[in-house]
Amino acid sequence: MINLDGLKASALSVRALSMDAIQDANSGHPGLPLGCADMGSVLFGEILKHNPANSSWDDRDRFVLSAGHGSMLLYSLLHLTGYKLSLDDIKNFRQLNSLTPGHPEYGHTDGVETTTGPLGAGFSNAVGMAMAETMMAKKFNTDEFKIVDHYTYALSGDGCLMEGITAEAASLAGNLELGKLIVLYDSNQITIEGSTDITFTEDVLKRFEAYGWQTLEGDGHNLEEVYNLINQAKAESKKPTLIKLNTQIGFGSPNKSGTAGAHGAPLGPDEIKLTREALGIDLETSYYISPIATNYFEEKRAKWAKAEDEWNSNFKLWADKNPELKIEWDNFKNGKGNLDKIEFPEYNIGDKVATRSASGNALNAIAKVFPSLIGGSADLGPSNNSVIKGEEYYTSSNRSGRNIHFGVREHAMAGVVNGLVLHGYRAFCATFLVFSDYMRPAMRIASLMNLPGIYVLTHDSIYVGEDGPTHQPIEHYAALRIIPGMQVFRPGDAQETNIAWLMAVEEKRRPTSLLLTRQNITVYKKDDENWMENIKNGAYTVKDVKDPEVIIVATGSEVNVALEAAKLSTKRVKVISMLSKELFLQSPLEYRTKLLPSGVRVVTAESGVTTGWESIATDNNALFGIDRFGISGPGDQVANEIGLTPEKLLGLL
Repeated sequence: MINLDGLKASALSVRALSMDAIQDANSGHPGLPLGCADMGSVLFGEILKHNPANSSWDDRDRFVLSAGHGSMLLYSLLHLTGYKLSLDDIKNFRQLNSLTPGHPEYGHTDGVETTTGPLGAGFSNAVGMAMAETMMAKKFNTDEFKIVDHYTYALSGDGCLMEGITAEAASLAGNLELGKLIVLYDSNQITIEGSTDITFTEDVLKRFEAYGWQTLEGDGHNLEEVYNLINQAKAESKKPTLIKLNTQIGFGSPNKSGTAGAHGAPLGPDEIKLTREALGIDLETSYYISPIATNYFEEKRAKWAKAEDEWNSNFKLWADKNPELKIEWDNFKNGKGNLDKIEFPEYNIGDKVATRSASGNALNAIAKVFPSLIGGSADLGPSNNSVIKGEEYYTSSNRSGRNIHFGVREHAMAGVVNGLVLHGYRAFCATFLVFSDYMRPAMRIASLMNLPGIYVLTHDSIYVGEDGPTHQPIEHYAALRIIPGMQVFRPGDAQETNIAWLMAVEEKRRPTSLLLTRQNITVYKKDDENWMENIKNGAYTVKDVKDPEVIIVATGSEVNVALEAAKLSTKRVKVISMLSKELFLQSPLEYRTKLLPSGVRVVTAESGVTTGWESIATDNNALFGIDRFGISGPGDQVANEIGLTPEKLLGLL
């Protein structure tokens, strides 16, 4: 039996806290917290397996507020249930440096599982988390012990379900039969511009049925019905479940409930007073919390702590009987592999190897000693060289596969990778560089969350050739580099690609984009004997000369172009390979000055827009790149037509 009095008191308290915090901030979205207070209270009070005293309990259920604008719903519930979020934090909603920012932020607020706000992003993260749960369960559970056994819940609104990323992620989740993924759909039929029927008239449940989901529907304000529906969802072991809960946005507000006016602005003092009267909230107490809710959650906290204690005891028994699995578990949780035992492929000077091929070789060398490395491609595995050889594919019938078929779903792919990484995996995904445009919102959120996901982005220049300008990236290097915190690596040959991959998997707090060639490029001699260490500063000297007259700073395939131009020049030309412009600019001043001494002309060379290289080049006449779209034709002919040649570069020296 559920405690209806406790749940009613919780919902009342959520509404009171949310109204007041948003009003005092004079900013926020009261409609969702008021409308979803009932379902949120049922979920946090009666359904979730969690322990607010330890928000990092490994086997906790995950909750994702995909409709992140309704953050006060989550903050109120976190406070009421006992997470490290005080009433003063609630009162500081949306204020500078508060623990209650406008949208939930991972790593900032206790109990927040992922950063949400861009609608649909959280939905895709939840799919990744649910995938990770099945992978971990397959790997670590035994016939005797079930140490991984939790659900992933998400709350999505009409806006989330309109976004394309949700359709992509839902389709994938249905195909993978993620039965422990449950999405609560807050169907209030209101958006900022008015009723949803002005643009959104489809039958959402039939759409999700077509994706392979179980679909349920009920009254979002009926506590018992919500509870029963969630348990019905849990009883379905194969299909993920979408529960459409019909609600009234701004529930309780006499003049704004059910209208767009309740969505994204404070109710106002007069309307709050009327709402308090309508709901039976004490008019004299701001930030009202019902004593019944307080007592209800005090009792619950003891039960939740006991549940984790029981799991810990069970985990210890499992560890004692499965010492090898315990070592793997510890390595997984710590993000460790035996990286010192990597056997990278060796390449000789003069070898002609596409860096996408070298990337595939490096990936496989690392995967042998790094069991938590998993990933896949957006239907481009053979082209991206992104398949872990000897490993199976993760499917609905094979949860142990390390390769993932994401399908042609780049945006969801990147969002799912975020969910996998949040759950502890070192995940990568792959596509053509030009399609990073589809992925960029999720890549940006990964960087915002300091998640070390890895993006394998091949076919990185006009040398894609015959596929033409739609597939030839031009502005994409610059677009990725301006994402704060994103590591962008463009290795110049196969040897550098090994080190780039090693740097990517060693990184713990930043995502990495690997930009890789389709065409073969020559492995070149490195004059810097310590180049494998110095490259970690972002750049190193490939061709050194005494007292250089000109320095060419090049990336990727243009390092070879620079070396050819240096041969043609009558000047003393030094050539630098810049794996990462950002790392170089962050390296010690002494190192930067050594590579680029003052008074020497610096020319930059890269097969993309010149924007961004002004910080390296001596002047605007020292920028060698492509500030136009490409053309269709064989790659070498395209390069000649556009002027990406050693001879053209020579003219800038």
